[in-house]
Amino acid sequence: MSTTHERSPARAPRPSADMLADLAVRALCEEAWLSPKPGLVDGRGAGAHGDMDLALLLASAEALRPAFRSLADAARRTATGGGPRGELGLREELQPRRGLGPRDEYDPRRLLALREELGRIGRAGEAAMSRVTGGVNTHRGALWTLGLLVAATAVGTATDREAARVAARLASLPDRNVPAGAISHGERARRRYGASGARGQAVAAFPHVIDVALPRLRLAGAAGLRQDAARQDAARLDALLAVMSLLEDTCVLHRGGLDGLRVVRSGAGRVLAEGGAGTRRGRAALLELDERLTARRLSPGGSADLLAAALFLDIVPWPSPDACPNAEPHDAWRSTELNDAWRSTEPQDVCPRAGSPGSRKAPACES
Repeated sequence: MSTTHERSPARAPRPSADMLADLAVRALCEEAWLSPKPGLVDGRGAGAHGDMDLALLLASAEALRPAFRSLADAARRTATGGGPRGELGLREELQPRRGLGPRDEYDPRRLLALREELGRIGRAGEAAMSRVTGGVNTHRGALWTLGLLVAATAVGTATDREAARVAARLASLPDRNVPAGAISHGERARRRYGASGARGQAVAAFPHVIDVALPRLRLAGAAGLRQDAARQDAARLDALLAVMSLLEDTCVLHRGGLDGLRVVRSGAGRVLAEGGAGTRRGRAALLELDERLTARRLSPGGSADLLAAALFLDIVPWPSPDACPNAEPHDAWRSTELNDAWRSTEPQDVCPRAGSPGSRKAPACES
């Protein structure tokens, strides 16, 4: 006999791969344009970076569109029984009878097949990004984070929290096909300081996205701040600062060690304590923090990646509560009108464009 806790494998409609790629690119573009971000590339300049600027970030985001589309396609094929290469199905494994708790039964072969296919696509996406950026690492961490969430959303998860749990299952699996190579700066910092890093965030189901950044974005939406660009930006900046105040950011650890991390965390906390980016005192503290981080070349890139992930989850058209009675309460604010608007969005026209209403001049995101 079924219970109210059981979830039907077909209960959550799956957004198209094109839509999910659009939303992922949009999230990256909106994170890039958001200003003023302390130590980060934004609409004002390069921040603490000497090797990238806004135009490069926007071009990098667009270069990742095919990878996001392929990640979603692979996950959708697997969820509907086709498998990454046509031989393995995953519908029951990604939608188990008892939900997504730690003791659910998954077919490890099928999960591993999808994980390795996602890894192959991710490496191809990183190579495409590198060709566009001339080898500059603009979005490697964001590709990992958003790639997992795009794939998890593509299989038909009904809420952001459920998508994060599926992403965590995938992230916890090894990729046997990872080529031997140089250790990244983030991995080196993770080993030296014992930080969880991007993989740890994913395996833990993105707690700084789900429980820190996303609630601030949702509160802003519930308060109607999305209709006011300045107030919406302030809410997004506060979400970023909240993550910065808590995260063991390996980008910061790589550049500034534990002392640099303390500067970032305490500075972000002070901005929030002064009232946040939307207040006079909070904005003054934010600009002061930006000066300090830029002078010390401290860039909280890991926090920026998690903000982009929160922006992505915030604009995914999750099923309405009526269509998905088991959806979690904090997702129920999404209106049918908003979902319909996103479902009707044309692919490949998701970045703000120069001259368009509310745009912030993003020509590099044009496809």
